[in-house]
Amino acid sequence: MSQAGPYSVGQRLSYGNAVCTVRYIGQVSGTTGDWLGVEWDEPSRGKHDGSHKGTRYFTTRSKSPTAASFVRPTRPADTPRTFLEALQAKYASEVTADHKPISSGPQIVISGKVAEEIGFDKIRKQQAQLGELKYVILDAMCIDAATAKDRGQQQQQQQQHKEEAAIRDICPKVIELDISRNLFTDLGPVVDICSNLSDLRSLRINGNRFLDVLEVKGSQDAETAFQGIKELGLEETLLSWHDICLIASRFRKLATLYANLNQLTRLSPIPASTLTTTLTSVHLEFNYFTSLSDLASLATATNLRNLHLKGNNIAAVSSDSSEPAPVFSPTLAYLDISYNKIPAWTFVDALPDSFPGLTSLRLAHNPIYDNPALVVADPTANDATTTTTATATTTVTEEAYMLTVARLATLKSLNYSAVTPNDRNNAEMFYLSRIGRQLSAVPDTPAAEAAVLAQHRRYAQLCELYGEPVVNRRQEVNPAFLEARLVNVAFRFCFVAGSSAAGGSSCLSEKMAANGAIARNGKLQQNDSREQANNKLSKRNIQIPKSLDIYAVKGIASRLFGYPPLSLRLIWETGEWDPVAGFDEEASDSDDDDKEEEEVNGNQENYYLTGDKEVDGTGTKSRTENNNNNSSSNKAGRWIKREVELTDSPRQFGFCVDGLDVSIRVEPR
Repeated sequence: MSQAGPYSVGQRLSYGNAVCTVRYIGQVSGTTGDWLGVEWDEPSRGKHDGSHKGTRYFTTRSKSPTAASFVRPTRPADTPRTFLEALQAKYASEVTADHKPISSGPQIVISGKVAEEIGFDKIRKQQAQLGELKYVILDAMCIDAATAKDRGQQQQQQQQHKEEAAIRDICPKVIELDISRNLFTDLGPVVDICSNLSDLRSLRINGNRFLDVLEVKGSQDAETAFQGIKELGLEETLLSWHDICLIASRFRKLATLYANLNQLTRLSPIPASTLTTTLTSVHLEFNYFTSLSDLASLATATNLRNLHLKGNNIAAVSSDSSEPAPVFSPTLAYLDISYNKIPAWTFVDALPDSFPGLTSLRLAHNPIYDNPALVVADPTANDATTTTTATATTTVTEEAYMLTVARLATLKSLNYSAVTPNDRNNAEMFYLSRIGRQLSAVPDTPAAEAAVLAQHRRYAQLCELYGEPVVNRRQEVNPAFLEARLVNVAFRFCFVAGSSAAGGSSCLSEKMAANGAIARNGKLQQNDSREQANNKLSKRNIQIPKSLDIYAVKGIASRLFGYPPLSLRLIWETGEWDPVAGFDEEASDSDDDDKEEEEVNGNQENYYLTGDKEVDGTGTKSRTENNNNNSSSNKAGRWIKREVELTDSPRQFGFCVDGLDVSIRVEPR
C-alpha cells in the first residue's frame, strides 16, 4: 500500500459527507505540490476517470467517466468515528443521561409558520434506550473502526477491550444492522462489531469499498461473528462476483444475498462452500448481464427460490447460440426480469426450459410490453378503428399480459397479480384466437403453417383443451378484376327495442315470425311460407363498390328496406370476439323476465354504448355486446363481440370494413 504522510492508497476519506477512496498520491503534471487522486462513491461528483490532460494517473473501479478527481492533502476531511461514537451520535445525542430531551436547536419555520414537532420527544426517549434497540441504521456515519484507534499500543488494547465490552452491553438486542457507505477498508472492523451482537440476523455493508476481502483477523473469527446472520447486503461495493462469494461464504447460514449495482457482467463459479445449499434468494439488480447464461453458476444453488434480475440488459437466454441454456434448480419459483431488454416471445417460451419450477414472474417494462409491434400481429385488425395513445397502450399491455399467461402453463402470478383459473381460460382462448388470425394471414401450405406454429409451443396443447381455432383465409383476387373492387354485403334489418320505429318489438324477422306462428295441439308451429317471406324481407345480399362513401351505402340500404336514409344506422358485425380486462358486472336487480341485452363500454378498440354519439374520427363508431346475456355473474376478462357502427361520412366504404365479405345490421334510429 503506497503511503505518504497520514494518507495511503486505498484509504477511505469523507469530505462534507461525500465519501471517496484514495487511488493515487503524488504530483500531477503542470502543477506544483502533491495531490490525492480520489474515486468518489457518487460517480457524478468527479471530473474525470483518473486521467488528466492525456496522462493516466490511476484507474477507478467505477466505469463512470466522472468518478475521479484530484484534491489537495491539506483539505480538511471529516473526522472518522468508532461504532459506539456513531451509535451515540445517531440515537442518543439529543437526550441527557437521565433520558430527558435536550434542545434540538432552532425552531423549524415554513412559510413564516413555526413547525411543531409532536411526538418526537417520545421517539427520542425510546431510541435513547440503546439497550432496547433492535434495528440500527448507521449508514454514512464515517465509521472506520469498531474501537478507538491512533493511540499507543497498550492504551489502544485497553480501550479496545473496554469498547468491545461496551458494544455487547449497550446494544445487545440488535437483530438488523446497517453500516453502509462508511470508511471501512477491510472486513476486520465489521467482524469486531458483529462478534459483539449475538442476536444479529441481518447485516448491510453496502457501498463500502473494501481493499482486500481476505484481510480478516481469521476465517474462524469471521465465521463465529457471522454465524447467526441470514441476510447480507453487499450492494454497490464494486467487488467481483468471486470476492462477493468469498465474503458470503463466511456466513454459514446465509439465505438472502443482495449484490445489486456491482457492474457484474458474468458470474464466475461459486467457490465450494455452504452457499450452494443455504442460499434461497439472490438479488442481482442493476448490473450488466445480457443473457441468462451469464448467471449459469447459480444453477448449482440447489435451494434457490427467488432470483431478482431487474434493471439489467438481458435480451436472450444464451449469449452464444452454441452455448446450452442454463437450467436452474426446480425450487426456483420466482423470477423478476422487469426493466430488461427482452425483444421477443421466443424468450418467454424458453423460460420453462431454464426455470422448470417457475410459478411467479415479473416481466413488465420490457420491449415486448412497451412496443406494440412486438405483440402477436393481428392481420385482421380493422383499419377504420383508431384509438387514443392511452387506450392503445392499455390495450397492448393487457394483450401482452394475457399472451404471457397463455404461453406459460405453470404461471400462478404475473407482475404481482394472481392468475386465477378464469384469467387463464380467457388468456388461453385469446391466445388461440390470435394464432388462428396468424394462420389466416399465410397461404394454405404445410410450410407456411409450420412456420407460424413454430412460434407457438403450446398450440397443440391448447387445441386439445379448446379445439382448433377457426382459420378464415382470404381468397386472393386479382386487383385488376372488378371482383377485387366489390364487397359482398349481407344486410340484415333489425329493430332496436325501445326505438320509435320498433313499436316495442325486436328484430323484424322475429316480429313477422311471431305473426306467422300458429298454435296447434299445445305446440308452436311455424308457417313455412310466411317464414320464407320474413327472411326475404329482413335479409338482402348485394355487391357494393369499395369506392362508394358511407352516405351512398346508407342510401342503398334505404332503398332495400324502404326507410329514409337519415333514420337508419349501419352496424358492421365483424364476427370477432375480444376479452375485456377488468370488466366486472354487478348482478341486475330487475325482475323483468325479458332481460335486455347488456352492452359494455370497453377500453379496447374504442368500444361505445349503443346510441353513444362519440365518434373516433374515422367515420366509424365501435361498440360491444356481452357474449353471455343470461349470466350476470361473469367476472373480469369476459369475451365481448366486436361491432363497428358506420357513421355518416364521406369516407370510402372499402376503408371502413375489412375483407370482401361483410355482414351489416340495419337499425332504425
